[in-house]
Amino acid sequence: MNRFVYNVGIYLLSPLLLSWMGWRARRVGGDWGVMSGPRFGRYDAASKLNKPVGVHAVSLGEVRAAQPFIEALLAQGDQVLLTHMTVTGRAEGARMFSQAIQDGRLQQAWLPYDFPGSVCRFLTHYQPCVGVLIEREVWPNIIARARQMRIPLLLASARFSDNALRQTLRLGSVMRQAYQSLQVVYAQTLQDAQRLEQAGVVGVRVSGNFKFDVSLPKEHIERGRAFAQALSRKMITIASTREGEDELFIEAIQKQITRAQSQGVSLEERVLFCLIPRHPQRFDDVARKLENAGVSYMRRSDFVQTGETGAVNARIITQGRQLILLGDSLGEMPRYYAASHVAIVAGSFLPFGGQNLIEACATGVPVLVGPYTENFNQAVFDAIQEGAALRVPNAEAAIQQALSLLDEPLRLARMAQAGTQWVSKHTGAVARVLTGLNELKALGEKLS
Repeated sequence: MNRFVYNVGIYLLSPLLLSWMGWRARRVGGDWGVMSGPRFGRYDAASKLNKPVGVHAVSLGEVRAAQPFIEALLAQGDQVLLTHMTVTGRAEGARMFSQAIQDGRLQQAWLPYDFPGSVCRFLTHYQPCVGVLIEREVWPNIIARARQMRIPLLLASARFSDNALRQTLRLGSVMRQAYQSLQVVYAQTLQDAQRLEQAGVVGVRVSGNFKFDVSLPKEHIERGRAFAQALSRKMITIASTREGEDELFIEAIQKQITRAQSQGVSLEERVLFCLIPRHPQRFDDVARKLENAGVSYMRRSDFVQTGETGAVNARIITQGRQLILLGDSLGEMPRYYAASHVAIVAGSFLPFGGQNLIEACATGVPVLVGPYTENFNQAVFDAIQEGAALRVPNAEAAIQQALSLLDEPLRLARMAQAGTQWVSKHTGAVARVLTGLNELKALGEKLS
Protein backbone atom coordinates (compact mmCIF):
# COMPACT_ATOMS: atom_id res chain seq x y z
CA MET A 1 0.00 0.00 0.00
CA ASN A 2 1.37 3.44 -0.93
CA ARG A 3 0.26 6.77 0.54
CA PHE A 4 -2.19 7.48 -2.29
CA VAL A 5 -4.04 4.22 -1.58
CA TYR A 6 -3.80 4.94 2.18
CA ASN A 7 -5.47 8.34 1.68
CA VAL A 8 -8.20 6.95 -0.55
CA GLY A 9 -8.85 4.32 2.10
CA ILE A 10 -9.12 6.72 5.03
CA TYR A 11 -11.47 9.01 3.08
CA LEU A 12 -13.71 6.10 2.08
CA LEU A 13 -13.68 4.66 5.59
CA SER A 14 -13.98 8.00 7.38
CA PRO A 15 -17.74 7.67 8.10
CA LEU A 16 -17.10 4.36 9.84
CA LEU A 17 -14.00 5.63 11.64
CA LEU A 18 -15.76 8.77 12.88
CA SER A 19 -18.80 6.73 13.94
CA TRP A 20 -16.49 4.44 15.89
CA MET A 21 -14.89 7.48 17.58
CA GLY A 22 -18.33 8.80 18.48
CA TRP A 23 -19.38 5.44 19.91
CA ARG A 24 -16.17 5.25 21.93
CA ALA A 25 -16.70 8.78 23.25
CA ARG A 26 -20.24 7.97 24.38
CA ARG A 27 -19.09 4.77 26.06
CA VAL A 28 -16.17 6.37 27.88
CA GLY A 29 -17.70 9.76 28.60
CA GLY A 30 -16.03 13.16 28.60
CA ASP A 31 -15.57 15.76 25.90
CA TRP A 32 -13.78 14.08 22.99
CA GLY A 33 -14.63 16.78 20.44
CA VAL A 34 -15.03 14.05 17.81
CA MET A 35 -16.40 16.43 15.17
CA SER A 36 -14.86 19.63 16.52
CA GLY A 37 -12.70 21.98 14.46
CA PRO A 38 -9.36 21.04 16.13
CA ARG A 39 -9.86 17.38 15.17
CA PHE A 40 -9.72 18.61 11.56
CA GLY A 41 -6.99 21.22 12.09
CA ARG A 42 -9.38 24.21 12.27
CA TYR A 43 -8.93 26.79 15.04
CA ASP A 44 -10.79 29.92 16.15
CA ALA A 45 -7.77 31.78 17.55
CA ALA A 46 -4.06 32.04 16.90
CA SER A 47 -1.68 29.84 18.87
CA LYS A 48 -0.17 31.42 21.98
CA LEU A 49 2.98 29.34 21.63
CA ASN A 50 6.13 30.41 19.80
CA LYS A 51 7.94 27.57 18.02
CA PRO A 52 7.04 24.96 20.64
CA VAL A 53 8.34 21.42 20.95
CA GLY A 54 5.43 19.22 19.94
CA VAL A 55 5.01 16.08 22.04
CA HIS A 56 2.35 13.57 21.03
CA ALA A 57 1.21 11.33 23.89
CA VAL A 58 -1.83 9.58 22.50
CA SER A 59 -3.44 8.29 25.70
CA LEU A 60 -3.06 7.77 29.42
CA GLY A 61 -0.08 5.41 29.33
CA GLU A 62 1.93 7.56 26.93
CA VAL A 63 1.26 10.70 28.97
CA ARG A 64 2.59 9.04 32.08
CA ALA A 65 5.58 7.69 30.16
CA ALA A 66 6.34 11.15 28.74
CA GLN A 67 6.07 13.00 32.05
CA PRO A 68 9.80 13.10 32.94
CA PHE A 69 10.69 14.10 29.38
CA ILE A 70 8.14 16.92 29.28
CA GLU A 71 9.30 18.13 32.68
CA ALA A 72 12.87 18.23 31.33
CA LEU A 73 11.73 20.26 28.30
CA LEU A 74 9.96 22.76 30.53
CA ALA A 75 12.97 22.95 32.86
CA GLN A 76 15.27 23.97 29.99
CA GLY A 77 12.85 26.71 28.95
CA ASP A 78 11.03 25.13 26.01
CA GLN A 79 7.39 25.78 25.30
CA VAL A 80 5.49 22.53 24.80
CA LEU A 81 2.53 21.62 22.63
CA LEU A 82 1.13 18.42 24.14
CA THR A 83 -1.25 16.53 21.87
CA HIS A 84 -3.55 13.58 22.52
CA MET A 85 -6.16 11.38 20.89
CA THR A 86 -8.11 10.25 24.00
CA VAL A 87 -9.92 12.12 26.72
CA THR A 88 -8.18 10.13 29.49
CA GLY A 89 -4.76 11.13 28.15
CA ARG A 90 -5.83 14.76 27.92
CA ALA A 91 -7.23 14.75 31.46
CA GLU A 92 -4.04 13.25 32.87
CA GLY A 93 -1.91 15.77 30.98
CA ALA A 94 -4.02 18.61 32.37
CA ARG A 95 -3.55 17.27 35.90
CA MET A 96 0.19 16.64 35.58
CA PHE A 97 1.08 19.97 33.98
CA SER A 98 -1.56 22.26 35.44
CA GLN A 99 1.00 24.86 36.57
CA ALA A 100 2.78 24.94 33.20
CA ILE A 101 -0.60 25.33 31.46
CA GLN A 102 -1.51 28.16 33.80
CA ASP A 103 1.85 29.84 33.14
CA GLY A 104 1.38 29.57 29.38
CA ARG A 105 4.43 27.30 28.94
CA LEU A 106 2.40 24.28 27.84
CA GLN A 107 -0.71 23.99 25.74
CA GLN A 108 -2.81 20.92 25.08
CA ALA A 109 -4.48 20.11 21.77
CA TRP A 110 -6.07 17.25 19.91
CA LEU A 111 -3.86 15.66 17.32
CA PRO A 112 -6.00 15.96 14.19
CA TYR A 113 -7.18 12.97 12.22
CA ASP A 114 -4.59 11.89 9.68
CA PHE A 115 -6.24 13.54 6.67
CA PRO A 116 -3.80 15.50 4.48
CA GLY A 117 -5.64 18.80 4.87
CA SER A 118 -6.14 18.39 8.62
CA VAL A 119 -2.49 17.76 9.41
CA CYS A 120 -1.37 20.57 7.08
CA ARG A 121 -3.59 23.08 8.89
CA PHE A 122 -2.46 21.76 12.29
CA LEU A 123 1.27 22.11 11.56
CA THR A 124 0.80 25.51 9.91
CA HIS A 125 -1.17 26.74 12.93
CA TYR A 126 1.24 25.67 15.67
CA GLN A 127 4.57 25.78 13.77
CA PRO A 128 6.47 23.39 16.08
CA CYS A 129 10.25 23.59 15.87
CA VAL A 130 10.47 19.82 16.36
CA GLY A 131 8.00 17.03 17.02
CA VAL A 132 8.35 14.09 19.40
CA LEU A 133 6.20 10.98 19.06
CA ILE A 134 6.03 8.84 22.20
CA GLU A 135 6.47 5.05 22.03
CA ARG A 136 4.74 4.02 18.77
CA GLU A 137 2.50 6.76 17.34
CA VAL A 138 3.38 6.87 13.64
CA TRP A 139 0.89 8.50 11.24
CA PRO A 140 1.90 8.66 7.55
CA ASN A 141 0.33 11.99 6.56
CA ILE A 142 1.49 14.06 9.49
CA ILE A 143 5.01 12.66 9.09
CA ALA A 144 5.02 13.38 5.35
CA ARG A 145 3.75 16.95 5.86
CA ALA A 146 6.25 17.62 8.63
CA ARG A 147 9.02 16.54 6.30
CA GLN A 148 7.77 18.90 3.59
CA MET A 149 7.73 21.76 6.11
CA ARG A 150 11.20 20.78 7.39
CA ILE A 151 9.93 20.06 10.88
CA PRO A 152 12.17 17.30 12.30
CA LEU A 153 10.38 14.40 13.98
CA LEU A 154 11.67 12.03 16.66
CA LEU A 155 10.18 8.76 17.84
CA ALA A 156 11.19 8.50 21.49
CA SER A 157 11.11 5.67 24.03
CA ALA A 158 9.94 3.53 21.11
CA ARG A 159 8.67 0.03 21.70
CA PHE A 160 8.00 -2.21 18.74
CA SER A 161 6.71 -5.73 19.22
CA ASP A 162 6.80 -8.63 16.77
CA ASN A 163 3.09 -8.09 16.20
CA ALA A 164 3.64 -4.40 15.42
CA LEU A 165 6.36 -5.36 12.95
CA ARG A 166 4.07 -7.83 11.17
CA GLN A 167 1.29 -5.25 10.90
CA THR A 168 3.71 -2.62 9.59
CA LEU A 169 5.14 -4.91 6.93
CA ARG A 170 1.64 -5.88 5.79
CA LEU A 171 0.81 -2.20 5.19
CA GLY A 172 3.73 -1.95 2.76
CA SER A 173 5.45 1.20 1.52
CA VAL A 174 3.20 3.72 3.25
CA MET A 175 4.52 2.75 6.69
CA ARG A 176 8.05 2.06 5.50
CA GLN A 177 8.24 5.59 4.08
CA ALA A 178 6.81 7.01 7.29
CA TYR A 179 9.46 5.31 9.40
CA GLN A 180 12.20 6.31 6.98
CA SER A 181 11.08 9.96 7.24
CA LEU A 182 11.74 10.14 10.98
CA GLN A 183 14.96 12.05 11.67
CA VAL A 184 15.85 10.13 14.82
CA VAL A 185 14.38 7.09 16.55
CA TYR A 186 15.26 6.21 20.14
CA ALA A 187 14.28 2.64 21.01
CA GLN A 188 13.72 1.27 24.49
CA THR A 189 15.72 -1.92 23.91
CA LEU A 190 18.04 -3.54 21.39
CA GLN A 191 15.23 -5.89 20.36
CA ASP A 192 12.92 -2.92 19.67
CA ALA A 193 15.70 -1.31 17.64
CA GLN A 194 16.21 -4.42 15.51
CA ARG A 195 12.52 -4.69 14.72
CA LEU A 196 12.32 -0.96 13.90
CA GLU A 197 15.20 -1.36 11.46
CA GLN A 198 13.29 -4.17 9.75
CA ALA A 199 10.35 -1.74 9.44
CA GLY A 200 12.53 0.73 7.56
CA VAL A 201 14.08 2.99 10.20
CA VAL A 202 17.66 4.00 9.48
CA GLY A 203 20.13 4.46 12.35
CA VAL A 204 18.02 3.57 15.38
CA ARG A 205 19.56 4.53 18.72
CA VAL A 206 18.92 2.60 21.93
CA SER A 207 18.19 5.13 24.65
CA GLY A 208 16.25 3.12 27.19
CA ASN A 209 12.76 3.59 28.58
CA PHE A 210 11.45 6.98 29.77
CA LYS A 211 9.58 5.17 32.52
CA PHE A 212 12.87 4.51 34.37
CA ASP A 213 13.24 8.27 34.80
CA VAL A 214 9.98 8.45 36.70
CA SER A 215 9.79 11.21 39.28
CA LEU A 216 7.76 9.98 42.23
CA PRO A 217 5.74 12.76 43.90
CA LYS A 218 7.00 13.12 47.45
CA GLU A 219 3.59 14.04 48.82
CA HIS A 220 1.97 10.90 47.42
CA ILE A 221 4.74 8.67 48.77
CA GLU A 222 4.48 10.20 52.23
CA ARG A 223 0.70 9.86 52.34
CA GLY A 224 0.83 6.30 51.07
CA ARG A 225 3.33 5.31 53.73
CA ALA A 226 1.33 7.12 56.42
CA PHE A 227 -1.70 5.08 55.35
CA ALA A 228 0.32 1.84 55.53
CA GLN A 229 1.74 2.70 58.93
CA ALA A 230 -1.70 3.44 60.40
CA LEU A 231 -3.35 0.41 58.79
CA SER A 232 -3.75 -2.57 61.11
CA ARG A 233 -3.10 -5.02 58.27
CA LYS A 234 -1.00 -5.31 55.14
CA MET A 235 -2.08 -4.14 51.69
CA ILE A 236 -1.87 -5.98 48.38
CA THR A 237 -2.45 -3.75 45.35
CA ILE A 238 -3.90 -5.15 42.12
CA ALA A 239 -2.99 -2.38 39.69
CA SER A 240 -4.26 -1.43 36.22
CA THR A 241 -6.77 -4.21 35.68
CA ARG A 242 -8.27 -4.46 32.19
CA GLU A 243 -11.65 -5.72 31.02
CA GLY A 244 -12.25 -9.27 32.23
CA GLU A 245 -9.44 -9.28 34.77
CA ASP A 246 -11.48 -7.80 37.62
CA GLU A 247 -13.75 -10.84 37.67
CA LEU A 248 -10.73 -13.14 37.82
CA PHE A 249 -9.30 -11.35 40.85
CA ILE A 250 -12.65 -10.99 42.62
CA GLU A 251 -13.19 -14.74 42.21
CA ALA A 252 -9.66 -15.45 43.45
CA ILE A 253 -10.24 -13.28 46.53
CA GLN A 254 -13.56 -15.02 47.20
CA LYS A 255 -11.75 -18.37 47.21
CA GLN A 256 -9.29 -17.01 49.77
CA ILE A 257 -12.19 -15.79 51.92
CA THR A 258 -13.72 -19.29 51.87
CA ARG A 259 -10.36 -20.89 52.63
CA ALA A 260 -9.72 -18.55 55.54
CA GLN A 261 -13.21 -19.13 56.96
CA SER A 262 -12.69 -22.90 56.84
CA GLN A 263 -9.61 -22.36 58.99
CA GLY A 264 -11.48 -20.11 61.43
CA VAL A 265 -9.60 -17.01 60.24
CA SER A 266 -10.97 -13.64 59.10
CA LEU A 267 -9.16 -12.50 55.96
CA GLU A 268 -10.23 -8.88 56.66
CA GLU A 269 -8.06 -8.86 59.78
CA ARG A 270 -4.97 -9.86 57.83
CA VAL A 271 -5.01 -8.04 54.50
CA LEU A 272 -6.53 -5.17 52.53
CA PHE A 273 -6.75 -5.65 48.77
CA CYS A 274 -6.59 -2.51 46.67
CA LEU A 275 -8.18 -3.05 43.24
CA ILE A 276 -7.40 -0.33 40.66
CA PRO A 277 -9.03 -0.48 37.20
CA ARG A 278 -6.86 0.83 34.39
CA HIS A 279 -9.51 3.14 32.89
CA PRO A 280 -11.77 5.52 34.85
CA GLN A 281 -14.86 4.71 32.78
CA ARG A 282 -14.82 1.26 34.40
CA PHE A 283 -14.79 2.42 38.04
CA ASP A 284 -18.57 2.16 38.49
CA ASP A 285 -18.74 -1.14 36.61
CA VAL A 286 -16.13 -2.71 38.89
CA ALA A 287 -17.97 -1.36 41.93
CA ARG A 288 -21.11 -3.16 40.73
CA LYS A 289 -19.12 -6.37 40.26
CA LEU A 290 -17.89 -6.13 43.86
CA GLU A 291 -21.44 -5.56 45.10
CA ASN A 292 -22.78 -8.48 43.10
CA ALA A 293 -20.03 -10.70 44.47
CA GLY A 294 -20.96 -9.72 48.04
CA VAL A 295 -17.40 -8.65 48.85
CA SER A 296 -17.03 -5.81 51.37
CA TYR A 297 -15.36 -2.80 49.79
CA MET A 298 -14.90 0.95 50.01
CA ARG A 299 -14.13 3.41 47.22
CA ARG A 300 -11.07 5.67 47.31
CA SER A 301 -13.38 8.56 46.39
CA ASP A 302 -15.20 8.04 49.70
CA PHE A 303 -12.08 9.40 51.43
CA VAL A 304 -12.31 12.87 49.92
CA GLN A 305 -14.28 14.23 52.87
CA THR A 306 -11.69 13.13 55.41
CA GLY A 307 -9.01 15.76 54.86
CA GLU A 308 -6.81 13.39 52.85
CA THR A 309 -4.66 12.22 55.76
CA GLY A 310 -3.42 8.67 55.52
CA ALA A 311 -3.97 7.85 59.18
CA VAL A 312 -7.62 8.97 59.15
CA ASN A 313 -8.34 7.00 56.00
CA ALA A 314 -6.69 3.90 57.48
CA ARG A 315 -8.87 4.14 60.57
CA ILE A 316 -12.02 4.51 58.46
CA ILE A 317 -11.41 1.39 56.41
CA THR A 318 -10.24 -0.55 59.47
CA GLN A 319 -13.40 0.31 61.42
CA GLY A 320 -15.55 -0.64 58.45
CA ARG A 321 -13.68 -3.96 58.08
CA GLN A 322 -13.76 -3.65 54.30
CA LEU A 323 -11.67 -6.24 52.48
CA ILE A 324 -11.19 -4.26 49.26
CA LEU A 325 -10.32 -0.65 48.57
CA LEU A 326 -11.49 0.28 45.07
CA GLY A 327 -8.93 2.69 43.64
CA ASP A 328 -11.29 4.95 41.69
CA SER A 329 -8.89 7.87 41.28
CA LEU A 330 -6.43 9.09 38.66
CA GLY A 331 -2.81 10.06 39.16
CA GLU A 332 -2.41 8.34 42.53
CA MET A 333 -0.63 5.14 41.60
CA PRO A 334 2.55 6.12 43.53
CA ARG A 335 0.40 6.58 46.64
CA TYR A 336 -1.16 3.15 46.25
CA TYR A 337 2.22 1.53 45.68
CA ALA A 338 3.78 3.34 48.65
CA ALA A 339 1.05 1.90 50.88
CA SER A 340 1.50 -1.64 49.56
CA HIS A 341 3.51 -4.65 50.65
CA VAL A 342 3.00 -6.44 47.30
CA ALA A 343 1.85 -5.14 43.90
CA ILE A 344 0.18 -7.33 41.29
CA VAL A 345 0.57 -5.49 37.98
CA ALA A 346 -2.38 -6.48 35.82
CA GLY A 347 -3.04 -6.16 32.12
CA SER A 348 -0.96 -9.34 32.04
CA PHE A 349 -3.54 -11.94 33.13
CA LEU A 350 -5.44 -11.82 29.85
CA PRO A 351 -3.81 -11.18 26.44
CA PHE A 352 -3.51 -7.39 26.71
CA GLY A 353 0.29 -7.31 26.65
CA GLY A 354 0.85 -6.17 30.23
CA GLN A 355 1.25 -2.83 31.96
CA ASN A 356 4.22 -0.89 33.27
CA LEU A 357 5.84 -2.44 36.36
CA ILE A 358 8.68 0.10 36.60
CA GLU A 359 6.81 2.60 38.76
CA ALA A 360 6.01 -0.10 41.32
CA CYS A 361 9.67 -1.18 41.46
CA ALA A 362 10.80 2.44 41.78
CA THR A 363 8.48 2.85 44.75
CA GLY A 364 10.11 -0.14 46.41
CA VAL A 365 7.28 -2.66 46.30
CA PRO A 366 7.74 -6.31 45.20
CA VAL A 367 5.89 -7.08 41.97
CA LEU A 368 3.94 -10.01 40.56
CA VAL A 369 2.99 -10.23 36.87
CA GLY A 370 0.95 -12.64 34.78
CA PRO A 371 1.84 -14.59 31.64
CA TYR A 372 0.99 -11.88 29.05
CA THR A 373 3.71 -9.22 29.13
CA GLU A 374 4.80 -8.80 25.51
CA ASN A 375 4.42 -4.99 25.66
CA PHE A 376 7.09 -4.91 28.38
CA ASN A 377 8.98 -8.14 27.68
CA GLN A 378 12.49 -6.83 28.31
CA ALA A 379 11.55 -4.86 31.41
CA VAL A 380 9.72 -7.83 32.92
CA PHE A 381 12.55 -10.23 32.07
CA ASP A 382 15.12 -7.90 33.63
CA ALA A 383 13.05 -7.28 36.75
CA ILE A 384 12.62 -11.02 37.30
CA GLN A 385 16.34 -11.62 36.73
CA GLU A 386 17.19 -8.89 39.24
CA GLY A 387 14.90 -10.45 41.85
CA ALA A 388 12.42 -7.55 41.89
CA ALA A 389 9.48 -9.40 40.33
CA LEU A 390 7.92 -12.84 40.00
CA ARG A 391 5.78 -14.27 37.22
CA VAL A 392 2.67 -16.30 38.07
CA PRO A 393 0.35 -18.21 35.70
CA ASN A 394 -3.03 -16.73 36.62
CA ALA A 395 -4.97 -14.46 38.97
CA GLU A 396 -5.61 -17.15 41.58
CA ALA A 397 -1.89 -17.95 41.75
CA ALA A 398 -1.12 -14.24 42.01
CA ILE A 399 -3.35 -13.82 45.06
CA GLN A 400 -1.93 -16.96 46.67
CA GLN A 401 1.66 -15.88 46.01
CA ALA A 402 1.02 -12.37 47.32
CA LEU A 403 -0.46 -13.71 50.56
CA SER A 404 2.48 -16.09 50.96
CA LEU A 405 4.96 -13.23 50.51
CA LEU A 406 3.32 -11.35 53.37
CA ASP A 407 4.63 -14.08 55.66
CA GLU A 408 8.20 -13.63 54.36
CA PRO A 409 9.31 -10.13 55.44
CA LEU A 410 12.98 -10.74 54.62
CA ARG A 411 12.13 -11.87 51.09
CA LEU A 412 9.86 -8.84 50.65
CA ALA A 413 12.67 -6.55 51.76
CA ARG A 414 15.12 -8.16 49.32
CA MET A 415 12.68 -7.80 46.43
CA ALA A 416 11.94 -4.19 47.32
CA GLN A 417 15.64 -3.32 47.41
CA ALA A 418 16.26 -5.17 44.15
CA GLY A 419 13.50 -3.16 42.50
CA THR A 420 14.83 0.27 43.46
CA GLN A 421 18.38 -0.72 42.50
CA TRP A 422 17.23 -2.08 39.13
CA VAL A 423 15.37 1.14 38.30
CA SER A 424 18.30 3.34 39.34
CA LYS A 425 20.64 1.39 37.02
CA HIS A 426 18.47 2.15 33.97
CA THR A 427 17.84 5.86 34.33
CA GLY A 428 19.11 8.32 31.72
CA ALA A 429 16.77 7.82 28.74
CA VAL A 430 15.37 11.34 29.09
CA ALA A 431 18.83 12.92 29.09
CA ARG A 432 19.89 10.95 26.02
CA VAL A 433 16.80 11.91 24.00
CA LEU A 434 16.97 15.51 25.19
CA THR A 435 20.55 15.77 23.93
CA GLY A 436 19.51 14.52 20.49
CA LEU A 437 16.52 16.85 20.39
CA ASN A 438 18.66 19.88 21.24
CA GLU A 439 21.08 18.94 18.47
CA LEU A 440 18.20 18.87 15.99
CA LYS A 441 16.93 22.23 17.23
CA ALA A 442 20.38 23.77 16.84
CA LEU A 443 20.70 22.38 13.32
CA GLY A 444 17.29 23.75 12.41
CA GLU A 445 18.20 27.20 13.67
CA LYS A 446 21.33 27.21 11.48
CA LEU A 447 19.37 26.23 8.41
CA SER A 448 16.57 28.74 8.99
